[in-house]
Amino acid sequence: MVNSPDLQTQTVSRKELRQLVRSQLHLMLDQGNLQGAKALLVPVQPADTAEAIEGLPEAMQAIAFRLLPKDVAIEVYEHLDSSVQQTLIEDFRRQDVLDVVDQMSPDDRARLFDELPAKVVSRLLAQLSPIERQSTALLLGYEAGTAGRIMTPEYISLKESSTVFQAMERIRGLARFTETVYYLYVVDAARHLIGIISLRDLVTAEPDQPVGEIIGRDVVFVHTDADQEEVARTIQRYDFLALPVVDREQRLVGIVTVDDVLDILEQETTEDIYTMGGVQSGADDYFQTNLLTVARRRVVWLLVLLLTNTGTSAVIHAQEDILQQVVVLSSFIPLLIGTGGNVGAQSSTVVIRSFVVDKNTAGSAAWVIQREAKAGLLLGVMLGCIVVGWAYILQGNFAVSLAVGLSLIAISFLASVAGSSLPYLFRALRLDPALMSAPFITTAVDVLGVFIYFVIARAILRI
Repeated sequence: MVNSPDLQTQTVSRKELRQLVRSQLHLMLDQGNLQGAKALLVPVQPADTAEAIEGLPEAMQAIAFRLLPKDVAIEVYEHLDSSVQQTLIEDFRRQDVLDVVDQMSPDDRARLFDELPAKVVSRLLAQLSPIERQSTALLLGYEAGTAGRIMTPEYISLKESSTVFQAMERIRGLARFTETVYYLYVVDAARHLIGIISLRDLVTAEPDQPVGEIIGRDVVFVHTDADQEEVARTIQRYDFLALPVVDREQRLVGIVTVDDVLDILEQETTEDIYTMGGVQSGADDYFQTNLLTVARRRVVWLLVLLLTNTGTSAVIHAQEDILQQVVVLSSFIPLLIGTGGNVGAQSSTVVIRSFVVDKNTAGSAAWVIQREAKAGLLLGVMLGCIVVGWAYILQGNFAVSLAVGLSLIAISFLASVAGSSLPYLFRALRLDPALMSAPFITTAVDVLGVFIYFVIARAILRI
């Protein structure tokens, strides 16, 4: 990458360069120095240019985008956040929009249309070129989150009877208009996928050799209705740069490229993080969502946790007599339920992650739960021994310290069993394990853990 004149004399990291471009772009636009801003953006990578534009005030974003050459603007537009894309569409004149949107890749265009109001999409679709309109309509016909929706129909297909020379000529003619040329797909007259060949194998073959003699016929593919997570896992498992997508009749209709998979993984990871925190995920970015919406998304599961805490309070209230006689017992309740919650969260995280990455190699839920139960018991013994000594140092009462230690062993075992078994239960009930497990683990550990603590304490203290 060649630095702009203002940056040539500075040796900076890419992160520092992006920050520098953003700050200088803002300064130049603020000063009305459009030529300087244009010169600054021309040598910058499209992804970095998109980040610089996103960091500008909304009023400056359209101005900066208009400074880009049309071919560069198309690449930059595909890297922009959907909210910025919508803002630019509202600011552009209609022809400006069409020139950019018409030349976007179909999968990126479909992703943009998903974010736009229906009236805007209808207007844009009506004015696209016939070929681009057909490609985009094809993608929009599939359900969101499937291979059909994220695929691109821009690929190169070859005939089995073509020679290597004819195939190379076809590639030269289509390379500029396709998503990738590293994989070439061989189809029959009915467009059924029958083989695949890499560009390397094609280049090293003899010019007069038929393509059918050098293709690989053991093709890995997915169907249009395959979940996007399955697509991502398949590409990850086989280290593909692209994956063919076929319809129910095994006809090749598109490919999913590795850059699309990276977007999927980011989206799915974000959803998993939201759900594990009991927050409803959505398309809106957190920092662009109003506080009322943020609060509404979080309040449901906070209410569930609030109700579970009332159950814990009821158990404590029922044990007032022992607390009045041994007040010091109450000081260890937060330690016990807090540690139990942490142990349960660890177990559920391990199980849920195995669901996400499809690496539950043991294959048996009973085996996993048994393993986590043993781990919880071992953790409880280790922590219990430490807590007995620590509690005795703090309170000087060995009977209370022993009750706390034994309770911690029992609670750690209970939390591990609950944390590993509940995700399996909720998945069997077709509920989201990540979203449902946390509040129910809290319920089991808080209510039953406190009850176990008082039962053990009564037995040891003979109350």
